[in-house]
Amino acid sequence: MQTVDAAGLQIGDDHPPRIMGVLNVSKESPYDPSVFDDPDEAAAYVDEELVGEGADIVDVGLESANKKFDVLSPEQELDRLDTAVETIQRVEGDVVFSIETRYAEVADEALSRGFDMVNDICGFADPEMPEVCEAHDAAVVKMASPPDLERPGAIEDVDDIYDALTLNGFTDKTIVDPAFGGWSEDKTLADDRETFDRLREFRGHGCPILVSINRKNFLREVADRSTEEALPVSLAATSMAVERGAHIVRTHDVAETRDAALIGYEFRRDRYDAERVEELDVTTVAEAERHVTRLDGDLDAAGDAAARAYEVHGLDGDDRAALAAEGVAVTGEDPTFVAAPISVIQAAADELESPDGVLGELTAAWSIRT
Repeated sequence: MQTVDAAGLQIGDDHPPRIMGVLNVSKESPYDPSVFDDPDEAAAYVDEELVGEGADIVDVGLESANKKFDVLSPEQELDRLDTAVETIQRVEGDVVFSIETRYAEVADEALSRGFDMVNDICGFADPEMPEVCEAHDAAVVKMASPPDLERPGAIEDVDDIYDALTLNGFTDKTIVDPAFGGWSEDKTLADDRETFDRLREFRGHGCPILVSINRKNFLREVADRSTEEALPVSLAATSMAVERGAHIVRTHDVAETRDAALIGYEFRRDRYDAERVEELDVTTVAEAERHVTRLDGDLDAAGDAAARAYEVHGLDGDDRAALAAEGVAVTGEDPTFVAAPISVIQAAADELESPDGVLGELTAAWSIRT
């Protein structure tokens, strides 16, 4: 996993999770506490409510990305940039400033006038965006999106998110965002839940990961909470996201999210990481396949990267012998400990040809958990 330097702020596995607070200079943005059109008031908000509460990055939005609003043109975004620039010039705290935009032209102007990084919500749909960010040596968040500047984040199938992030390549300072939230009519809460469940897969790009899950509907639904009541579910998900490999958490609730992120970071799985040897964060074959593909390897090897272990009741001696003959680790009589890499499990399931009884139950379990 590469480390990204964002104007001196190090982002990656070897560094604490970074908190991205939000400031909007767009009157149509839905979250009123973060919306300002006066630079002095905006700067005070940044110093007191964002930097003062622990934000490492402040993401400044020029327009709402809500799909119910018309998309602004580059010229319209540039008209709002003056307020954003005046704001960051007035901020006293030490923080990295990110400009949220889909346009390379706007990113170029913002980076020229004091912004440190870019949050591209259309994921390089503007093909000049990578070149602009590289010219300024700026970090850039790349959100999974179709190749369409008017459809930010509107990926309609979770299986397509990983590939969408490759649109127009990566810079040396790219951070990936799998795009949580209702960016399209076709995207469901179940899609967001699946994306969250598969978060480790996005580590396969070798880039740091940003998540924007603050008070999102797919979390609120679990606990049946309104937006106003949803802070606890956001914080629980934040710890889980960081434990699963997220490096930046974008939020309106800075202080609380910072604490939750630090808990996730403190209790993440301890992986070996040295100059030439890095233990990969892999728990499923799909996660392993992402890394194998990145390293131009043989996908068959991915089945050896993840394993399953079971406590099984009712295996007789013949069943245990049959499993052991296929290379499965078997020990204990009843209950029996059964474990193997997934590639071995799959081969054993094929060889045993769906047996009856408890062995049949075990191979059925393999078919849905590998």
